[in-house]
Amino acid sequence: MSMLESILFPVDFSPSCVAMAAFVKRSAALFGAKVSMIYVVDLASHSGFELYLRPASEISEEHLNIGRERLDSFLTAEFPVAQCPRILASGDAATQIAEVARSGGFDLIIMPTHGSLFRQMLLGSTTAKVLNDADCPVLTSRHAPTIAPRPLEHREWLCAISLSHNSERVLRFASQAAADARSKLSIIHAVQAVDTEAPIELDLEGQVHSAERQEASRRIADLQRIVGSDAPVRVAVGSVKEALLEAALRSDADVLMIGRSPRPGAYGRMRDLTYAMVRDSPFPVLSI
Repeated sequence: MSMLESILFPVDFSPSCVAMAAFVKRSAALFGAKVSMIYVVDLASHSGFELYLRPASEISEEHLNIGRERLDSFLTAEFPVAQCPRILASGDAATQIAEVARSGGFDLIIMPTHGSLFRQMLLGSTTAKVLNDADCPVLTSRHAPTIAPRPLEHREWLCAISLSHNSERVLRFASQAAADARSKLSIIHAVQAVDTEAPIELDLEGQVHSAERQEASRRIADLQRIVGSDAPVRVAVGSVKEALLEAALRSDADVLMIGRSPRPGAYGRMRDLTYAMVRDSPFPVLSI
């Protein structure tokens, strides 16, 4: 049985959502998962002119009815209504998406991004808020607003390991997800260089020279024994973000898997490095 059985697909009827449909459908087929679509109506978006003409309750009901009609008729060829439940909610989009995912027991959220605007304005986006608030993994894909991202296939899935207290959970999930997708799992780890301006050093053949690399490789080997994984490891030395991205670029991967804090906490699930990886990754990012 796959660990990802139910997928929540938030939509806003934008061209990027249409472009994402094939990607979401392929992802669901890969894991044998059921897709549910959610649209969140912003009831505060009505104009002052509307309020002048009609009571707020009447306007809100109309907006909900319009939202329901649009949702029920959206992407019906790819996701027939009988097979893909439609969920209509109202309020703040990110809050509602995270809450529905939590209360509905969804295993994965797949969110369309909005091309360069998303990359430039990540911290203020709905996607960023969902990444911070959602309990379940979130898959985001880098693509242009109207061009479908490359579908998931049975190739290589990368897992970035930081060797924090959260690493066992992340690697265990990554190992199982890759197995469910019948893909090859590889691990990448970055060692912070003393000289951040020095060229990135990358061990593609697993040869480890420095004490830091040796220690990282030893700890990753221990972690893999605990998890029951035997994935090849690439250790890079340099600025952590740039080293991880360089290691990722050396691979023709389907997905880059990264960890989030398992609890929101005072600073949220996402950290600066995690945001940077989501923003700049050449591949879809599965935030665990």
